[in-house]
Amino acid sequence: MFTVFWTTLFFFWWVSTTYKVESALGRPSCYNGFCITLNEEMITAKAGLCVVIPCSFTTADGFTPKSIVWLKCEPQKRRCSDIDIIFHINRYKVPSEFLGRVLLLDPDVSQGNCSIMINDLTTSDSGSYQLRVNGFYHGTADGVTFPSRTILSVKDLNLRPSLMIPPLTEGQQATLTCTAPGLCSGSPPNITWMWRGKIEEDYIITGSTTALKTQDLTAVTQRHSSTLTFKPSAKHHNTNVTCKVSFTGDITTEETVSLNVSLLAKILKGSGCVQHAEVLSCVCISEGFPSPTITWPLLKNHTEYSVINIVSNNTVNSILSLRNPGNISVECFSSNENWEVKENLRVYRELSEEAYHEKHCVSGFGALPWVIAGVSLSVHVFCMIYIWHLWNTRKKTNLTEDQTYLSLQKRDTSAEYDVIVQRPQ
Repeated sequence: MFTVFWTTLFFFWWVSTTYKVESALGRPSCYNGFCITLNEEMITAKAGLCVVIPCSFTTADGFTPKSIVWLKCEPQKRRCSDIDIIFHINRYKVPSEFLGRVLLLDPDVSQGNCSIMINDLTTSDSGSYQLRVNGFYHGTADGVTFPSRTILSVKDLNLRPSLMIPPLTEGQQATLTCTAPGLCSGSPPNITWMWRGKIEEDYIITGSTTALKTQDLTAVTQRHSSTLTFKPSAKHHNTNVTCKVSFTGDITTEETVSLNVSLLAKILKGSGCVQHAEVLSCVCISEGFPSPTITWPLLKNHTEYSVINIVSNNTVNSILSLRNPGNISVECFSSNENWEVKENLRVYRELSEEAYHEKHCVSGFGALPWVIAGVSLSVHVFCMIYIWHLWNTRKKTNLTEDQTYLSLQKRDTSAEYDVIVQRPQ
């Protein structure tokens, strides 16, 4: 009676355990005490990723399983043969295109788990998959090929990576995360980052790649991701960043997002004031994202003024016109949700029209003595040159007349003058 009790208890425990395994995988298909549970529906997967074919089996009494063999053939083929082997304990029986790509989730065959994972899928992996279990039946080497099969359909990859972009603020370190598509991809994919600036030039950035893996009886989740840490600046705002994932077999996919960087409010060069008579004109130029708001603290003490704000992209120009400002300093205050900044603007003062003329007249009178002296000197020099010229000319004339007179009055007995003074007989 004690033996019957324990036999009954063991039976209910075996039934309960068997039911749990079967309910996790589906309805079993049995023949002569050998049962297998496969996915009854078609399994679909994407090229470049990986797939898990869930499977469990039980054997008849007296059969001890030792190894598992998986075969793949066309669905219309009645039974897969040895030439269709894709997984075997003897690696030499596995074709090179499947070697290392097909793995057992549980190497312990005695547990009845025959689930496999196929990595680095290609469209040629589509087909019908069949299980064979080798072992010993009452001490004699034997094996059983289960008639049930599962159908795998591999399609071209049309999934994109997922990009997680946190809020970006200028000057504050941020980390971008790119996760490869699919629950698993077998071989770790190559993940690269590309940043495209405003001048349409691509820059490849290296990130840090990590893998997260979980596994249970019927499924494997293995995600690969890459992180990129940098400090955003104004040059990154409104630019694109691309995450490109490359799988085995030249299978690639990518995702692109536009970066929105919160820019700190800042006051730019070119801001300043000009005071002309009783009117003060100021301009304050500020940049930021979101667009900043500009205020003029001095206006709280004045009533006669006007303010015009011009917004262009992320730049704000605030133009202030103030009457009767007095002798004051001007402060521009700019702020957005990220930052606030203030700056005292330089004031350039222009003279009134009367002061302008007075300044230039005073300058003219100050230079007048020098002008007069210059003119006087020029006149004196000219006069001296003219007098010298006249004196020199007159001297030459007088010299010629004297010479002639002396020649006529000369009393000489030379033949020359004898000829001159002879008179006709």
